[in-house]
Formats: sequence, C-alpha cells, structure tokens
Amino acid sequence: MYRRDRSVQLGGSSSSALYNNLSVLRLPHRQLACFCAVHGPAVNVLSAAADGMGGSQRQLRAPPGGPAAAAAAVTQAAWCALPARVLLVLTSQKGVQMYESDGSVMVYWHALDITEPPPAQAVFARGIAAAGERFICVGTSSGMVLVFDIPHKGTNVTVSEVLEEHRDAITDIAAELGQAPEGAGDLVTADDAGTLCIWSSGEEFTLLNKIPAFGCTCSSVKLWNGVVAAGYGNGQIRLYEAATGVLRAEVSAHARWINALDLAPLTGKLLSGAEDSFVHVWKLSRNPDTDDVEIEHCHAECVTDTQICGARFCDPEGCSFAVTGYDLSEIFRYSQV
Repeated sequence: MYRRDRSVQLGGSSSSALYNNLSVLRLPHRQLACFCAVHGPAVNVLSAAADGMGGSQRQLRAPPGGPAAAAAAVTQAAWCALPARVLLVLTSQKGVQMYESDGSVMVYWHALDITEPPPAQAVFARGIAAAGERFICVGTSSGMVLVFDIPHKGTNVTVSEVLEEHRDAITDIAAELGQAPEGAGDLVTADDAGTLCIWSSGEEFTLLNKIPAFGCTCSSVKLWNGVVAAGYGNGQIRLYEAATGVLRAEVSAHARWINALDLAPLTGKLLSGAEDSFVHVWKLSRNPDTDDVEIEHCHAECVTDTQICGARFCDPEGCSFAVTGYDLSEIFRYSQV
C-alpha cells in the first residue's frame, strides 16, 4: 500500500499533456529528489526534500522557432544517468539539448534537419534513454534514432550512429543499464504505429528483434530482466520476451490511453499511469520452475479528475513514486506504508 505525501509545487506552471512527462533524479547524498516536467516551450526543474520542502527551482526553454521567433514546444525532458556523468536531455520541435544534471550549463545542442519536411508533417525529437557505458539515444519524428557518444566530461558530444529501422515517429526509448540476460538486448525503441525494436548496444548497435505493430500506438516502454513492458493507447500492458519477441502476458490495465510506464530495477515493480486518472503498481517476476513471465497487481491509486501524463518511481526499489497530470500545478508523491 502507498499513501499520499506532501506535493511538490511547480511554481505557478503546470504539466503539458505529453507522454512520459516526468523525470526523477534521486540525490541520496543530499537527501533530495529532483523532478522535471514539461510545460509548452519550457521545462520546470526543481528539487525537494522528503517532506516536500526546501530545494530549488529552475526553468529551461527550447530555442526559438517559427517565423515569429516563438519558442519551440518541448516534447520531453529526462535525466540520463551514465556511469561517468548525468545529463539532463530536452527534446523539442527544433532539436536536442543536453545540460549538466542541474540544468546550469548547456553541454550540447543538436539541430534537427527541418529544411524540407513532408507536407503537413510535424518535425520533432522525442524518446530519450541512456544506453551502454557512454551513449544517449534520442528518437525523431521520422523514425530515426540518433545515438550520441558522450565523453566522460566536456562538450565533445558526437553522433556516432543513426538507427533507421522504424518508419513512424518514435514515442519512447528504454534501456536496461544493468546486466541484461544473454541474447536479450539492452535497448528497446517504440513508435506511433506500435512497432517495437530491440537492440544490443555497443560500438555498433545491433537489431536483435522487431515486434510488429497490431494497430495501436505504443506510448511508453520499459526493459527489465530481459522482459519488454509496453503500454498502449488501448489501455493494455503487454509483456514480451526481449530475446525472442514472444508475447508472454497481456493485461487490460487501464480504461484509457496509457501515458507513462516505469520500472523499479531492484524489485521488478512496474508503474503505469493513464488518462483514466488511475496509477497502478504491478510486480513482474519469473517463475523459477517454468521461466514464465508473471505479473501481479499490487496497488491502485485514483488521482481524481486528472489526466495523468507522467509517473515515475523515486527510488530503485519502488518504495515511492511521483505523478504529474495535465494542467496540474503540482507533482503528487506517494510512499509505501
């Protein structure tokens, strides 16, 4: 069971109705948690102690775009934790921005090629994940995945590879930063059509499996212990074997579109949030006798009259989580009792 804790205020702003519109970075040595959520052309970055008090707040903005030089809309913001450094990555209609973890200094800027976009087709970047020892992967509206090689320090970031397996806009990217089971891959990419691609990262990224679409957008995806957890627009959560692409479980988890999934790596807890105002906590496991993937429902929380657009665990054990909602001026927090 989880109980509601003190909320974190967004400083007069709110959260946009975007997929995966919340990222959490824990700073245990300072007894703080950092949160970021997108609102239009800006990203609110704030920190708070366990009691919801104190901390700091900063606002980052996308570069200007369009004929009137209006700010471009931000599509996602997420912290990417690599072994050597942590970067805060923003995606927008203009490109990709990378900042030091506190948002104080921009490390790198990558502009999207928008010289001749197809008629009536938006151009944007979306989908962010750290992969392997030194890579950050970012998706685009054309279906390409840009692989950035991140130095241990400094600003010498380079595009080392472009993955071109998807034909539709990337919605989400997830990686398994621990030791993935042999042959299972450590990166999964999802797109608007619902296609999933499973990759093995390295000096060159290798496509291991491609799970075909079935007529529904995959809005959020996670990878844990060789299992792909995918959330869809029809409210379903599907669990696939990463090594083979075989469907292992299917749950009608929500009544409306799923906007966020998260996984607690140390326990296998799965968090899902959707437009139906509900947040669910699930437990993934493998049967030791049959090696089957099993899913168990642990907790349900209704955030009344709220279209949930972001949900993240605040610790690797899944003992606490945070939630954002469309037009909500605060971040709700919950902890285990």
